[in-house]
Amino acid sequence: MYEILKAQMLAENIYLMDVKAPRVAGSCLPGQFVIVKIDEKGERVPLTICDYDRTEGTVTIVFQIVGGSTARMSKLKAGDAFRDFVGPLGQPSELCKEPIDELKKKKILFVAGGVGTAPVYPQVKWLKENGVDADVIVGAKTQSLLILEDEMKAVAGNLYITTDDGSYVRKGMVTEVIKDLVKEQGHKYDVCIAIGPMIMMKFVCLLTKELDLPTVVSLNPIMVDGTGMCGACRVTVDGEVKFACVDGPEFDGHKVDFDQAMKRQQLYKTEEGRAYLKETEGDTHKGNCGNA
Repeated sequence: MYEILKAQMLAENIYLMDVKAPRVAGSCLPGQFVIVKIDEKGERVPLTICDYDRTEGTVTIVFQIVGGSTARMSKLKAGDAFRDFVGPLGQPSELCKEPIDELKKKKILFVAGGVGTAPVYPQVKWLKENGVDADVIVGAKTQSLLILEDEMKAVAGNLYITTDDGSYVRKGMVTEVIKDLVKEQGHKYDVCIAIGPMIMMKFVCLLTKELDLPTVVSLNPIMVDGTGMCGACRVTVDGEVKFACVDGPEFDGHKVDFDQAMKRQQLYKTEEGRAYLKETEGDTHKGNCGNA
């Protein structure tokens, strides 16, 4: 069992929890995720690691209520526990693999949309701890849904906040902030990392391709087992089949087929849709094991 040490509501339907998981905390890196289960009959829920403390042996997760399992999770309190807490899964951020001296030469821009702020935060924090500043754009539908603002301010070189309805700081989409920074203010970036809703990442990539700005996205399609066996998180990148849970979650955003990914995500939610995908995708329908 994995004890919950802290349970906090960050915004409407968005929750943060610190979980005692020493083995995960001891080996995870920014960009990776875990899969949690409340009990033996519970659904497997994939969640990006928002933060970790190797000394305390804790991992921080942030989740939004999107169905029955996450609704049940939201009712858990400090002292309760998860039945399973599996990780770290997926590949760490590519930034973690680069020499620090090289990273210090780069101008990095992060773009976070909604709950995507949670997986952006550990990457920016890791960079800050290694002496690398990064600019961060955070977008939310409205001020009440903005999360981790103070935490992000503490680690970002510059933090730019925008809300769809203009209820806080400025009005507009994150793409408008990118345009303002690059086209109007003359900022030059070497790489952009965008994490958030699939539709947001699509339009960020359309813009950054126009700006000739290399862009990495962290994909969040439906996942079931987190080991590449079920095929739920199948995506197409540069014409090749990839599985977000083992090959990602990070990919070159300019090579991702977002339209296919979004359509597939909707189809996978129904039994009829899954049957259609199995029929049309053939041998590539499943992941690494081929016949899971």
